[in-house]
Amino acid sequence: MRKVRDYDAELKALGDKARALKAKKVQQLGELVTSTGADALDLDTLAGALLAALESADAEEREAWRAKGSTFFQRRGKKARG
Repeated sequence: MRKVRDYDAELKALGDKARALKAKKVQQLGELVTSTGADALDLDTLAGALLAALESADAEEREAWRAKGSTFFQRRGKKARG
């Protein structure tokens, strides 16, 4: 005989997992802001910079930002290991 599934428990577990993932993402974003020094900016400036990045259609500009971010994480990883 087949085991009866507890859909309510499964949905609750999925909801709990989604909340935990969202909390982890928020924590990581906060750590990113702090580690880059962007926490020294006022909130309006930081929000404006992020919005400008989202709205940018210039592929070269976005690639330059991506490369700069990649370099930042590579340097940071070497500092942590060194």
